[in-house]
This record gives sequence, C-alpha cells and structure tokens, in this order.
Amino acid sequence: MNLMMLLEMAVSGFPDRVAVKCGDSTFSYSQLFELARSRATELRAGGARHVALLDVSSPAVPAALFASAWAGLPFVPLNYRLTGGELDSLLAQVRPCLLVTDEQRADALGGSEGIELCERESFLVPGAAGAATEADWSMDGDDIAILLFTSGTTGAPKAAVLRHKHLVSYILGSVEFGASAEDDAALVCVPPYHIAGMAAIMSSVYSGRRIVQLANFSAAAWLKLAREESVTHAFVVPTMLARIVDELADELEGGQDAALPSLRALSYGGGKMPQSVIEKAMAMFPDTDFTNAYGLTETSSTISVLGPGDHRAAMASDDPALRRRIVSVGRALPSVEVQIRDEEGCVLAPGKSGEIYVSGEQVSGEYLGRGSLLGSDGWFPTRDGGYMDEDGYIFVEGRIDDVIVRGGENLSPGEIEDRLLEHPDVADCAVVGIPSEQWGEAVAAAVVRRKGGGVEAGELREWVKSAMRSSRAPERIDFVDELPYNETGKLLRRKVKAAMVGGRS
Repeated sequence: MNLMMLLEMAVSGFPDRVAVKCGDSTFSYSQLFELARSRATELRAGGARHVALLDVSSPAVPAALFASAWAGLPFVPLNYRLTGGELDSLLAQVRPCLLVTDEQRADALGGSEGIELCERESFLVPGAAGAATEADWSMDGDDIAILLFTSGTTGAPKAAVLRHKHLVSYILGSVEFGASAEDDAALVCVPPYHIAGMAAIMSSVYSGRRIVQLANFSAAAWLKLAREESVTHAFVVPTMLARIVDELADELEGGQDAALPSLRALSYGGGKMPQSVIEKAMAMFPDTDFTNAYGLTETSSTISVLGPGDHRAAMASDDPALRRRIVSVGRALPSVEVQIRDEEGCVLAPGKSGEIYVSGEQVSGEYLGRGSLLGSDGWFPTRDGGYMDEDGYIFVEGRIDDVIVRGGENLSPGEIEDRLLEHPDVADCAVVGIPSEQWGEAVAAAVVRRKGGGVEAGELREWVKSAMRSSRAPERIDFVDELPYNETGKLLRRKVKAAMVGGRS
C-alpha cells in the first residue's frame, strides 16, 4: 500500500479534472502527478530523510504529500502558528529534512543545520522528471507516510506515526473511487497539520473532487469562497460552524436560508458541537446533508459517523432518547470496532460510561520514539470518555483526564456543559474541576453569555439542578467574554482551569 495509489488511480480515471485550486493557482490531476514525480526524483537524490511543510493551505500541501510518498519519505506538516522555540523542538525530531515554507519563514530559518529550505513557489515549479517511472514507489504498507504532531492541549506535542497501510485502509473503507461529478468541489479550510486536513486531501483525490483551499479561515471569507466556487462539500470544526452561523444570522433576514444551493454535504468534527449550533445550521442549510465525523490523529481520522439520516431523524423525533442522538458521534465505521471499557479493561454494557477503545486496520496508536499504545489485543485506548447506547450510537463525554472527581463521584464535564448550553442566554461554556477542601474537587464553569443575555450564576445553578443531580451544579461560575480554543477548534480546558484556580472566586 502507498498513498500514491490514490493519485495514480485519479490520474487514470480523470487526468484533466482540476485537482486543486487556491486563489489563481490550479493544478489538474495529471499536473499534480507530474509535479509529485519530479519532486520525488529530486528528493531521492538529496540527503533529506523527511519532508516538512510549514505553510498555510496551498497546492504545495498535496504536492509535498504525494512527492513524499513517491520518494519513500515521511511527510511532516508543521503548525505555522508555533513560536520559534516550539518550532525548533519539532524540527529537531525530523532533521535532516527538506522544509517547504513561505519566503518570509525561509529567510528567518536560513542557515539552520540539517534543514534544506525550499520556498513554496519554487516547490510548485516542476523540475526534470529524471529516471522515476510511473509506479516505482514502495508498496510496503509499513513505511511511514505522515508524522503529525498532536496539538499539545494536555502536554508537549508528540509525533503520531501514520503508516501507508493505516491511511490507505481508511480511504478504501470510507470513500468510493471516482464517486464525485466533474463539478464537485470540496472547500478545505482546516490547517494541513490537522488530520482532517490530510484526510480531506486524500478523500477528495480518490473520489475525484476538486479541492478548493482557503488559507486563513473567517466566516465571511468561507461563505464568499463557497458561493464563488459553487462548493458542494466542506468540512469544518465546531467553532468554525458557530462563526458561520453567527455571520449568517447577521447577513440574513428572517425566514431565509444560507443562499448556498450548491452545498450538498457539510461534515464537522474535531471538537464538541453544541446542540444549539447544529440545530441552527440545519435550519439555515435545509437542503444540506450534515455528518458528524469523530476520530483522532492516531486513528487516521474518522472512526464513527452520525450521518445525514441520523441528523434528520433526531431533529424530527419527539422521543428524548432519539432526539439526544443529535449530540452523539454516531456509529462506528464498518472497518473499525469500538468498545467502552472500565478502568480494569472490562467491556461495559450500553449506557455505562467508560473509556472509548477502537480497533481496526486504520488505527495506528504509535508515536515517534515512544512506541505503540496498542494493547496486545490490538485495541487502542483513545483517552476519550463516553458511552454507547443500545443501538451503537457513541456519545463522547470528554477526555478521561478531564473527569471531575467530587467526593469520590466521577462527574463528566461534557454532560454539565450540555445542560448549560441548553439555556437560551448561554452562548458557550467550559466546565472544569477546581481544588476543594471539602470534596477534593469542585465543579466550576466559565460561561460566555449570549449577546443581550443577562443570566446570573444562581439561575444557572438552578437550571442545572432542575435536570441533573445537585452535585453536578457548578459551585463557582465565572462569566467571560470568550473561551480559549486552539486554531483547530479544541477547547484549551487547562487554560480555563488555570485561570479559575489562579483567579478569585
């Protein structure tokens, strides 16, 4: 297995289709193939052992991805928002490398030992094809395809190892080859160092879809580009969708939809989706199919989906249990298995909360220099807590490390947040545990009021108590202007906790 198989099949099926468009730059599938060929030849002749990319979304992303696969080198997309010291620590792990970046970064990094610099625009100019043939890449599925550094929301970033067999297995198990029409277009706005960004490229290439790249996300820019390019498919993280909904609320008059008739499918994932946001989005995009895709970097992207039919069934149901499925992450893909286990590793019954475990060919669970976290039985502990209902729908409650232990009782921040978000005056919230002499940990919440909302702490405590046990009601509530998220939409809960522990009650 090799990722180049995906591009080779696309070239054989639709060579003249536009593969990627970013601003005024376009590359057909055959042009992308030839660019990968020439760059792979040069990489083989050089001394690099990795191909790193420090850049926003551009045609250099798929070009470097496939050139790396052809040359047999790991591709390493890096977070362009990192500080100099943070970036140095990551680059130290992948030297010697070819680093593709913009002109300004290239000037700043000039002379760094073990780093061969190549400016983006130069990288996108094909060189001589050399001796490479059309299929001389390695087919060893155990070769490393991509190294993705985790976001570091709970510690220092570490490099997840994704081998060709993991990624190709994911694509073959979830995407139909050539299924896209010639005018289909996928808007990619997730950064290339996020697993969803990599998955969007691979799945679009295999299906034959045009990739439309948005380098820097804003709701207004996203809507403008989606309309101009008649985008049919898109993926966003929850914070992006929330901003798109807010932008549309200001833009539209009552009763109108989003004026995006071409948008047939909108997928989301990478974080917790507030129920109010997805409900508003479905009302604004009434003809769009919504899909919640849940996965991790270590699982080569998606392992479960809540599909369009599930969304519509949940929204139309008066049954509370069925309605609640709108905040689930759906059911496992046919190619993977999911279990909920307790602290002793025993599989739990439906409805019981524990840790989410996953098994399948696409699951890596491996980190560079740290080995694999896969158990002897082949199962990967995700460190996500949750439960599964009797029909196999998975509900993610948050990271296991975020569980609040109050007086010996384990409390899930996620379920408390869900209740708070049901209040009409709450726009966003984060629940954390803070030290308590009496209980060990106490429940605390940082709350963002909705514009014009005037809800107070006492009312929110009663709101939680009215639907849950009193132990779940936050003992402390701080009202804030906004919550800290990283650029891929993950809540930085440790920052919320640090602010509350360090601040005054």
